[in-house]
Amino acid sequence: MGVKAINTMQEIWNGFDFSYLLDILLRVIPALVCITLHELSHGLVAYALGDNTAKNAGRLTLNPIKHLDPMGLLMMVIFKFGYAKPVPVNMMNFKNPKRGMAITALAGPGSNIVIGAVFYFLYGLLVVPMMKGTVPEYLVTMVNYTAYLSLAMAVFNLIPIPPLDGSKILFALLPEAAYWKLMRYERYGFLVLIAVLYFGALDGPLSWLMQGIMNGMTPVFELGFRLGYQLF
Repeated sequence: MGVKAINTMQEIWNGFDFSYLLDILLRVIPALVCITLHELSHGLVAYALGDNTAKNAGRLTLNPIKHLDPMGLLMMVIFKFGYAKPVPVNMMNFKNPKRGMAITALAGPGSNIVIGAVFYFLYGLLVVPMMKGTVPEYLVTMVNYTAYLSLAMAVFNLIPIPPLDGSKILFALLPEAAYWKLMRYERYGFLVLIAVLYFGALDGPLSWLMQGIMNGMTPVFELGFRLGYQLF
């Protein structure tokens, strides 16, 4: 390789905006964490209740590639609301199909709330060392974003429109005949969901729920901050 080519490559390298790449990583990594643990929770609970469909499909794993839906990931990165590739579940393997399906569905958003609480605690814990310069700011930013994104994923998936988890939880409260009738039309729910999101019909309720959950996480952050203040 000639000197001119080397100089050209050096100029390109020096002119590359690494902050842009870092910003992408700070968004993608938290999204992958939230998606992976959400879907893994579905699979583990289904397995515990007697359904090994997810296990046989190789979905009881921390490998994010197995759970990734490209469009859902893109939505999480850009809009902070999104979804993953659903874990396969055969509800007929449960002793009580309706109840088993509802518990399995609830496991995803429930895990995201727990993850959000854990990361908000870590965020509070790391604020003081970040201010002292002993912990890099980008790491604290990623921890904070993971907490927020996990809670946003929980809220989004509790929308009672198929194929989101909220629909399976809500449907379980319906009479048997109505439940199975609605399940037959579940595959059309995604079109309804897209239309509802496009027209912004859920913007108000989603914001209200997010604000409520964020307010509920304030004591968790404060607990982490007080501990971080004492330790660092």
